[in-house]
Amino acid sequence: MSESSQQPAGLPFLKGHGTQNDFVIVPDPDGRLVIGPEAVAALCDRRAGIGADGLLRVVRSAADPAAADQADRAEWFMDYRNADGSIAEMCGNGVRVFARYLVDAGLAEPGELAVATRAGVRTVRIAEDAEDGTPGDVTVGMGRARLPGPDGIEVAVGERRWPARNVNMGNPHAVAFVESLDHAGELRSAPLTSPAEAYPDGVNVEFVVDRGPRHVAMRVHERGSGETLSCGTGACAVAVAAIRRDGLDPAVTGEAVSYTVDVLGGRLVITEYPDGRVEKTGPAVIVARGELDAGWLAALQG
Repeated sequence: MSESSQQPAGLPFLKGHGTQNDFVIVPDPDGRLVIGPEAVAALCDRRAGIGADGLLRVVRSAADPAAADQADRAEWFMDYRNADGSIAEMCGNGVRVFARYLVDAGLAEPGELAVATRAGVRTVRIAEDAEDGTPGDVTVGMGRARLPGPDGIEVAVGERRWPARNVNMGNPHAVAFVESLDHAGELRSAPLTSPAEAYPDGVNVEFVVDRGPRHVAMRVHERGSGETLSCGTGACAVAVAAIRRDGLDPAVTGEAVSYTVDVLGGRLVITEYPDGRVEKTGPAVIVARGELDAGWLAALQG
């Protein structure tokens, strides 16, 4: 038997991104893998691992206790982890990449697809590829935004402070409109938010500037990941905050409204409807497939 044939089988993985918010994708349809926080952080490490803003484990809802109650509505569960290994309720860019993987793997067809997440079932529409092979955009039903209290939320970077809008898209966001995106600073560490009780589990912080009518740009610090090139739920939170600021609340006007949101990694289009539904449209691309070394992963898992 050759030396190579004696090696234990590695773990298949993929790499994908949505507007350069990038993810390691681990197929685990039957829910047999246990990937702890240390292993997730090592996989997402950009020097010693594969490198990513987070990890997407692809598992059937019925095979994971976290999503078993959604199995009658969504076959597949997106088990999402931040780059530091912590659990996040939802990832708007991640769910687009997750859906793209399912279509590419033959586990789903282009069109409408339900995906289970810790924030509930999300409906995804995957457009057909263009004639030149360019993957079609993916639209995600992001649910309804919640605008919880308390009032008086502030975000601070250094000596600068701004009022912020508290927006929950299944995960928490503090949205601050600023004069320049440079004012956000380096964003490797989390900006300060107050009052402390507003975000007991941490918060994603967005800094926003206007680019034109119904067109804004943002930078974001994602809890557990630092600054990322894109945040899907953050773009939704930003659009909802801008819509309220501009007096265009669809529940009041009776008309859907769309905002273009530029992120460092590309562009997303966010639409809010009179019934409160929020949709997000943007690209999702699979860029690589490979195999994790079995020994390296086993060592991480102790």
